[in-house]
Amino acid sequence: MEVPYGNRRAAELFTDSHLTACAPTLAVNRIPSKENRRRASSEIIEALQLGGSSARIFFPPCVFFERGLGFDFDFQRHDEDESSRPRLFARCFTMDFQHTKGTFELAGKEFPRVTWYKQKGMRGLYICLLFVVLTSATNGYDSSMMNGLQSLPQWQDYYNSPSPSQLGLLNCIWAVGSLVALPVVPYTADMLGRRTGVMVGCSIMIGGVALQSLGFTFAMFVSARFFIGFGVAIAHGSSPLLITELVHPQHRAIYTAIYNTTWYMGSFVAAWLTFGTSKIGGNWAWRAPSLVQALPSTLQMIFIWFVPESPRWLISRGKNEKALRILADAHASGNKLDEVVQLEYQEIRGTLKLEQELEGGNWNDLWSKPGNRHRLIILISLGFFSQWSGNGLVSYYIHTVLDQIGIEESSLQLLINGILQFTNIIVATGMCFLVDRLGRRMLFLTSTAGMFVSFVVWTICSAQWQIHQSKASANAVVVMIFLYYVFYNTAWSGLLVGYGVEILPYNIRAKGMTVMFLAIDLSLFFNQYINPIALASLTWKYYIFYDIWLLFELLIIYKFYIETRNTPLEEIAKHFDGEGAIIGGTAANEKSRQLAEEIEKAGPLPIESTADLHENEKDIGRIPGASV
Repeated sequence: MEVPYGNRRAAELFTDSHLTACAPTLAVNRIPSKENRRRASSEIIEALQLGGSSARIFFPPCVFFERGLGFDFDFQRHDEDESSRPRLFARCFTMDFQHTKGTFELAGKEFPRVTWYKQKGMRGLYICLLFVVLTSATNGYDSSMMNGLQSLPQWQDYYNSPSPSQLGLLNCIWAVGSLVALPVVPYTADMLGRRTGVMVGCSIMIGGVALQSLGFTFAMFVSARFFIGFGVAIAHGSSPLLITELVHPQHRAIYTAIYNTTWYMGSFVAAWLTFGTSKIGGNWAWRAPSLVQALPSTLQMIFIWFVPESPRWLISRGKNEKALRILADAHASGNKLDEVVQLEYQEIRGTLKLEQELEGGNWNDLWSKPGNRHRLIILISLGFFSQWSGNGLVSYYIHTVLDQIGIEESSLQLLINGILQFTNIIVATGMCFLVDRLGRRMLFLTSTAGMFVSFVVWTICSAQWQIHQSKASANAVVVMIFLYYVFYNTAWSGLLVGYGVEILPYNIRAKGMTVMFLAIDLSLFFNQYINPIALASLTWKYYIFYDIWLLFELLIIYKFYIETRNTPLEEIAKHFDGEGAIIGGTAANEKSRQLAEEIEKAGPLPIESTADLHENEKDIGRIPGASV
């Protein structure tokens, strides 16, 4: 007997002792949607053939705790009326917290969890990837540095105290540079490769930082920020793809969530560095923090040479043997025959082949199917919500926010900013390790609801200070800023990139992320140019706009964001496309198997030449500790 959505492998099996009498053993996996739960319930009714006049069956919730479900069935059968159907009163509830299991799932099978620091190849790869994730740190450093520079008298004096509109231009020109770069971002990642995209972006950023540090005129400073934004966009378009496509399936959620939290690491360094250099009497008080902005990109340029190319990109280019060797070195200490490696390889290769044959990876694929339209709604909302939630006020204009509640001392503003960045690092990094336990959807809902409540209180306290000029109101605003960011970092700092990149199939991954970054840059342009002007004109009344917007965000998240935890990268398509999902390898659904068979009948897969294989082996040793 086989139950759809059943876990035939393993652990959560119901034995006879859980039921009343003569019940077959069942295994039920976590069921993500109401429709699927109804269908599974019907199958369970048909599968249970119980004797006797009636039976009460209780499946204890604790049995389902790890899988995220609990069932309470009241099953009744009437023998005197053979035509009557069983009556079922079922309560199916989803448990949001999951204990860490001793296994991870891939292609419908369970495998023992691996410890990354005990495997030489994986250990070396992950250490090097820690420096590749610093793309986001450059972004965070820039935000905090600009906050700090605006609080420095030395910087204000050098540029003759820029007006609010000049400050808006200074900050938004970074977003303009990113917008201009976006048309080439997906082609850089897809045509040149993920590693090359990171290197190109970092090179441009380093040049922009050099120009910014010279900054002889205000126009020169503004121009430099345009090039920094241009370079960040290109590196941002490749870094998360490389990380997502290289790390072990067990670690994908944590590592991709960490990617965007490095924003706060860069922000923390910039905040405290600017606080320290504020004691310097001359122009080096602002030139020194500007020069240090090149450090993340410099580290990336060094360590990217020790990181291999994405196996998925290599397979898309027909370099199958090289991809297999990289998967083996990164995930199984060089063992190409390891079952996990073979399943990954077959699933990636089969999925990419189907996508290339059936979809092609054009821009219109982003909206051509219902599943992709669903993804597009999530991506656009991720981009706008991550920046239009009120966080842009503090990220770039904390000095103005604090000025308006009577906290005007430069050193105190810098101190508050520095402590805030340290708090952000702790919360954001800590939440990365709860992504698979609590789930994406729960984190997004909790985060946004908390942001809404804290921002409403922030607005009220700011209004009270304007009316009564009370110190208690000002202190309450500072507390609400910290509380707001605790909730923001619960989901938005880590899952912005992590959730966005994992819901996209390979053929539209780079283009889909480009759409998300477009939404981010458009919202940043608005924030950075409009916020200083609106704050100066409306003061606390401007906060009301964000109060209303946060409530709108909460409704969109509740409606469209779905759960993807504990699902291998290629198999996430099932959550969006259902039976129409294109998945290769062992995890393929019936439709994908039929399509694969038709494609195979049309002709064999292209085989890489032996000469190419020998040439490709030169790069295999890029994983520290890998064998060639």
